[in-house]
Amino acid sequence: MSHSRGNRPPVLSAVQSGIISCERCPRLRTYCAEVGRVKRAAYRHDRYWARPVPGFGDPKARVLILGLAPAAHGANRTGRVFTGDGAGGSGDFLMAALKRAGFANRATSQRADDGLVLTDLYIAATVRCAPPANKPLPEEVDRCLAHLADEVAALPNLEIVVALGKIAWDAWLKLVARQGVALPRPRPVFAHGATAHLSTSAPAPLGTAAPEHPSTLVGMYHPSRQNTNTGTVTPSMYDTVLRKVRSRISG
Repeated sequence: MSHSRGNRPPVLSAVQSGIISCERCPRLRTYCAEVGRVKRAAYRHDRYWARPVPGFGDPKARVLILGLAPAAHGANRTGRVFTGDGAGGSGDFLMAALKRAGFANRATSQRADDGLVLTDLYIAATVRCAPPANKPLPEEVDRCLAHLADEVAALPNLEIVVALGKIAWDAWLKLVARQGVALPRPRPVFAHGATAHLSTSAPAPLGTAAPEHPSTLVGMYHPSRQNTNTGTVTPSMYDTVLRKVRSRISG
């Protein structure tokens, strides 16, 4: 997943360009384009991104936050993950928590040019295209794993992956298992605050270096409006987990 020792990592900008040009999932590409054509009334004067959305953040990040997928009128409109889904949306909830934890310089995320800067943190989505009803198909998640692998390979300092929700958690476990990492038994189960310690490398052919992987997977409930509006997720719940993440990389 990440580059082998002694090899140069992929250039992040090239990986992101490859994500943007992806056409692997016809259902999702059709849906994103249609949403961008019809638009929501509140955004009728906006030009929608309507393409796959790459990750965003610090190329030297030690922490990766892995979300689910772009929102149809959020990242599918703005072209940046967790951006533009309205005041009080998942993007603002997440950025406010990240600012409190010292990972972000702003507590809101409304436009791709709003000056948001992430430090020691990179954010990506499990699925890079907005799915109908926010529900990607299993095969669409599988197809997108290659993008996640490529992007993580271009982030050589990663130590911790924070999965927002069960789909992101399971996708990460599937990716590292596919690349040869032996998963703990019993298989780690998603929960808010759950932590799984994974092997840092996968087996490699004789005479080659083993690829290194982030060694810690942490779970957090997704900051969807459904979760935040019902109290399933609260700011203090995010603060508790992010403090632990911060202490791990600071140790």
